[in-house]
Amino acid sequence: MRVLARLRERAGAATMQDRAVWQAASLLLAYPDDALARRLDTVDELLGHIDGGAAALLARTAAALRRREAMGAAMDYVATFDMRRRATMYLTYWTAGDTRNRGREMLEFATAYRHAGVQPPRAEAPDHLPVVLEFAATVDPEAGRRLLTEHRVPIDVLRAALDDAESPYAHTIAAVCTTLPVTTDQDVRRAERLARAGPPAESVGLQPFNLTVPPRRRKGAPNG
Repeated sequence: MRVLARLRERAGAATMQDRAVWQAASLLLAYPDDALARRLDTVDELLGHIDGGAAALLARTAAALRRREAMGAAMDYVATFDMRRRATMYLTYWTAGDTRNRGREMLEFATAYRHAGVQPPRAEAPDHLPVVLEFAATVDPEAGRRLLTEHRVPIDVLRAALDDAESPYAHTIAAVCTTLPVTTDQDVRRAERLARAGPPAESVGLQPFNLTVPPRRRKGAPNG
């Protein structure tokens, strides 16, 4: 299998298990376009190399997506991730909000990609969770794990939002969390505060930064 071959080529600090989880999660969290069926077939192959609870969690999302027809899956995706502020997959939105700091934080993601020898994707923002997961799985597992761990609180906010919405994508985020350090009490409290108060805000002197995002999603931060 081509995906597993790529994962094996770069054995490092992260285990193959974690990298397989990250790759499967990236595929499941992608917009359900015409390639969804092929991605789900790849996920099924990856599940054969994942043990324990993570495999069961990923399989639940995959099964839910297989049961939906294409248009319904796409509409659910937009309603879940684009229409709910708490369910954004743009990780810096929760740490920097609509402030000038967000540009700097997104630059940190882009810089990590370049240091690993790849260019940031042009079709999506560098802090978009599926992008970070694929980078961690297939390019640089150590740098990818660091980015995910540093943004564990936004990931926890996302997981809670998806749980509240009873979304099948919640299982995939839960699987990703099994690959990260256990959350501290401080992390839990911070996630709860962010969920209640929202991200930082700044309206004066905000300098725009250029993003290239797919036309199926609106530009900028998600609406509430």
